[in-house]
Amino acid sequence: MLPLTYVSLFSSAGIGCYGFKMEGFDCVATNELLSRRLAIQRCNQKCKYESGYIAGDILLNETRDEILSQMDLWKQRENLQELTVLIATPPCQGMSVANHKKKDENKRNSLVVASLSLIKTIKPRYFILENVKTFLNTLCTDLDGKDKRIRFAINDNLANDYNIEYRVFNFKNYGSNSSRTRTLIIGVRKDIKVNAASLYPQYRNEPTLRQIICNLPRLTQMGEIDPTDIYHSFRSYNPEMRRWIENLKEGEGAFDNSDESRLPHYYRNGIKIFSKNGNADKYTRQCWDKVPPCVHTRNDILASQNTVHPVDDRVFSIRELMRMMSIPEEFKWTDNTLDELNGLSLEEKRKYLCQNDINIRQSIGEAVPTEIFRQIAHSIKQEESK
Repeated sequence: MLPLTYVSLFSSAGIGCYGFKMEGFDCVATNELLSRRLAIQRCNQKCKYESGYIAGDILLNETRDEILSQMDLWKQRENLQELTVLIATPPCQGMSVANHKKKDENKRNSLVVASLSLIKTIKPRYFILENVKTFLNTLCTDLDGKDKRIRFAINDNLANDYNIEYRVFNFKNYGSNSSRTRTLIIGVRKDIKVNAASLYPQYRNEPTLRQIICNLPRLTQMGEIDPTDIYHSFRSYNPEMRRWIENLKEGEGAFDNSDESRLPHYYRNGIKIFSKNGNADKYTRQCWDKVPPCVHTRNDILASQNTVHPVDDRVFSIRELMRMMSIPEEFKWTDNTLDELNGLSLEEKRKYLCQNDINIRQSIGEAVPTEIFRQIAHSIKQEESK
């Protein structure tokens, strides 16, 4: 069997493609724009060589050249004949229906085209593209200079060499542990006799929030940290806001309060102004026996979408979010072990969370659930072993 290898583009903290590491794949190169995200990947020892961590804009020639140079390095040092998988999860700005400011859409979507270009150059045995539900019908400016829907750009660039399967489905039924409707595209090089459709994750009944997180300890005091798990904590917020949510039942939101003093509000020049209910799921308490909600990047605030715990007056903890995104407990956010972090003083724990909480939460919110990619990696490994 050929060595199992992969390149990951737009890899963020490496949460999704950690599933490939779990299945024994070696990472040749991982590309991410933000160095603080790559630092998390280093904590998880994703790449064999330090040069495999590539921070930079994929639209720049030097970044592209660094990725290709890692292919050359592996050919020389590891006798790599060909790459097994190329994974690309370009940012969804300009494509998400939740993004109301779709400025410079074609420029953003050129990240997709840059991914197609690298696939054409590297010619991996398989490729995976993941993005939002509307991805395939979004316009981009293709390599030929023409504006076209991304689906047609993929076909024009890759269909001659790859058998390509397109699917849109909710990851909640495929191992995500939370609702997440996405587009998942798998390509198999035509000289490889594998049906691309057979590589998709397997259907399973969606879990409930109760099944995923109910065995974690209650957190009732603002600032409280579970002594056995630093990542299970009560993230502090303005104490005045607690009145807005403390009496809510499951499924109710702060705007449902009949008591005017419990309605969301803010002050401008000393004048109390009531907030508008722009999104029905703001300040909304979640339900134990429903599917966990989609995890967004702003999962740190009550005012974001579906962030309030079913019974506690807080947003979900990092550990709860990890479970909702099927991130394994052994995944590391720092070089320190969990035991080392749990051994810190309360003051040191709070300092650590203050420095790392937002980066971790945003990384979780923009990730592909680990289990989704792990299943695909497992299926590819099985096919490659035949």
